[in-house]
Amino acid sequence: MVFLNYLKAARLRTLPLSLSGIVVGSFLAASQHAFDWKICILAMLTTVGFQVVSNFANDYGDGVKGTDKNRTGEARMVASGAITPKQMKRAIIGVASTTLLLALWLIYSAFGKENFGYSILFFCLGIGSIIAAIKYTVGEKAYGYSGFGDLFVFLFFGLLGVVGSYFLFTKSVEIQVFLPAMTIGFLSTAVLNLNNLRDCEEDSKASKRTLVVKMGVAKAKKYQYALVLGAFLTALLYVSLQPYALPQYIFVFAFIPLFKNLQTVRKTTNMALLDGELKKVALSTFLFAILFGLGQML
Repeated sequence: MVFLNYLKAARLRTLPLSLSGIVVGSFLAASQHAFDWKICILAMLTTVGFQVVSNFANDYGDGVKGTDKNRTGEARMVASGAITPKQMKRAIIGVASTTLLLALWLIYSAFGKENFGYSILFFCLGIGSIIAAIKYTVGEKAYGYSGFGDLFVFLFFGLLGVVGSYFLFTKSVEIQVFLPAMTIGFLSTAVLNLNNLRDCEEDSKASKRTLVVKMGVAKAKKYQYALVLGAFLTALLYVSLQPYALPQYIFVFAFIPLFKNLQTVRKTTNMALLDGELKKVALSTFLFAILFGLGQML
């Protein structure tokens, strides 16, 4: 039972979303004949570790502040009393430590002893990722309570996830790679925006000043349209800059459920009903990563 509680706190449904950037970066590297299975697997394990740390910290931070007391959707373990704050703290430390060890293994596998500068850079990024994951809701100056969560998700899930993983394989950065990185960033932020739309009433009561609380529901809906459309346009621009090949456009199919999501967001007046849309958009993002990647290989 205790293990199941931690499994619930890990929020397994968020993991495909966190892996999407690694999938895209890996496929792009493979299209340049620079793929390595060991680096790919270690990058995925490290990313999952970062995500679990983030989810544990979010459960802990919102739980001790009372934000999750009347929340919609999945029950939170600290808020419900299933896991004590002290137990969750230990879990955060344990997973963070394991993830750092995985990150070190990944860095050594990618750069060896020859690229010490790159190793230091990625180690600092790893430390920064863990600090950012924890500070999202933990502490008096948690940036998730000030409306900066969207920026964090865009940077870490999108730019760092795609460009960073691509660099691990190729040891180089192509400016065009930032376009699909922005696509993943926009879609990941769209998932967070849906989450914040769903929780906007309770967040406002708990003084959690998310971007949705700051701008209001009407503007947050328009923000959702802009995020999904921005994701579509950046992916389209990337493939249009490549030599023409019809299979590259297969990613369009992933946007069918995403555009349907926009219709649902537009029509919904009770924000709590958006809970089911979170999984749909997260899985559509993962589907995009797979289809976009395959399009680069065919």
